[in-house]
Amino acid sequence: MLTAADIGRFISDGYVAVRGAILTDVISGCQDVLWMDLATRGVGRTDRSTWTAPVIRLNCPEGGPFVAAGTAQALWEAYDQLLGEGTWWKRQGLGGTIPVRFPSEADPGDAGWHIDGSFDGPDGSYWVNVWSKMRGLLVLVLLTDVDERSAPTRILKGSHLDVPRVLAAAGEGGLSFGQVAPRLPASTFKREQVLAEGKGGDVYICHPFLVHAASWPHRGAHARMIAQPGMGIPRPLPSERGPISARSRPRSFSAFVTRRRPGRDQAGAAPWVLT
Repeated sequence: MLTAADIGRFISDGYVAVRGAILTDVISGCQDVLWMDLATRGVGRTDRSTWTAPVIRLNCPEGGPFVAAGTAQALWEAYDQLLGEGTWWKRQGLGGTIPVRFPSEADPGDAGWHIDGSFDGPDGSYWVNVWSKMRGLLVLVLLTDVDERSAPTRILKGSHLDVPRVLAAAGEGGLSFGQVAPRLPASTFKREQVLAEGKGGDVYICHPFLVHAASWPHRGAHARMIAQPGMGIPRPLPSERGPISARSRPRSFSAFVTRRRPGRDQAGAAPWVLT
């Protein structure tokens, strides 16, 4: 269970780390499955001469240890606390993609600051709107140990507070996820950078608007694997004021993290709303 301090950090920082959320045996099983997938692509677990690409993206496998990883009790309890019981899709697995990053000095070509998209846009790319349509959380699941030399994900602490103003201007239609970061103020990129480091089985639960990026070069000793599923929600995030339009532009708001609504901390209700 997340403590009150954990939830406070999520609200202010945009993320919370749940250490040891997934059992070591489960993580080892996930690694074995991923290496079998990589072997079909000519990449050997013990043959570093085959580690020629800086990154290979895999679709997250279904079944087996990935079910155990995605349904870990510590994670489901945290999702209930952050989103509210019955508000998110209880997927029997992880989903999403898994970028496997190999030791390399080469630019992987995907290390720019961004937020993740959440729904299919009119141009076929992933889009996002101010209600965070279809995505309640971004989850970073460390499937291997990750240290500062192993291309950890970079996080701009508190950057989720800067994003809603940009998205509100776009209205319900939203923006392509790649259009968000260029519209953010310069002050966003001066925020403190945090590295998503830890042991395999640690999980970073992030606000869907948290600005983050891959890092490079990878100068660690091992391939780095991180799953990055989106926690799906069937309905938009709640709002006290009703739909936010580009014309309303409230001075300060952030999806379900800006402030607490009195009397809504009971089980089954998220302790924050879009304000």
